[in-house]
Amino acid sequence: MRTCEAFSETSADGVPVHGFLHGPDGGSSDGLVLTHGAGANCNAPLLVALAEAFCSAGITVLRCDLPFRQARPQGPPPRGSAERDQQGLRAAVESVRRRVAGRVFLGGHSYGGRQASMLAAAEPGVAEALLLLSYPLHPPQRPDELRTAHFPRLETPALFVSGARDEFGSIAEMEAALKLIPARTELVTIAGAGHELATKKNRETVAQRVVEAFRSFAMG
Repeated sequence: MRTCEAFSETSADGVPVHGFLHGPDGGSSDGLVLTHGAGANCNAPLLVALAEAFCSAGITVLRCDLPFRQARPQGPPPRGSAERDQQGLRAAVESVRRRVAGRVFLGGHSYGGRQASMLAAAEPGVAEALLLLSYPLHPPQRPDELRTAHFPRLETPALFVSGARDEFGSIAEMEAALKLIPARTELVTIAGAGHELATKKNRETVAQRVVEAFRSFAMG
């Protein structure tokens, strides 16, 4: 029987981890940490759908709030919060590693995915692969302000999932940016989708497609 329980733990470094832990039938050997974007929290419908879909596929999933969201229930991350948010992701990965015997993957939507990729660039062994949903390549209508400075240092395999109409980066822009990454990468395009990636109508379908693509990319 699959389970979903509130999760709260503090790392040895004093970094709190809060969220929900999804456990599959019969346990699992692999785990996944999922986190949210700048304007959301770990209860974002897309994250919930993804966590349930990955759990159904036999993977333990921790969807967690980044430290900035733990500190304030609403609003974007304040300036200077990136380092602390990356520490939170590291602590979340460590929490999952204590609960599974196999690989641990790290992913997030938008800001959360960006922080996951920056952490992996700085610490290549933090996770076995990345799942980056709607990576915010640049601010809307400001294509020259690319958020790719760390890409040449990214040695962790990364699956990117982008909407074809994402204002934070077109598919062509994403394809060009991925060439900067030395690690193995793949880009999955969701037709008709914007930055939110899914709607209430197609959320379950998108989640299933992401699970299938990631299992093929990182777990095959």
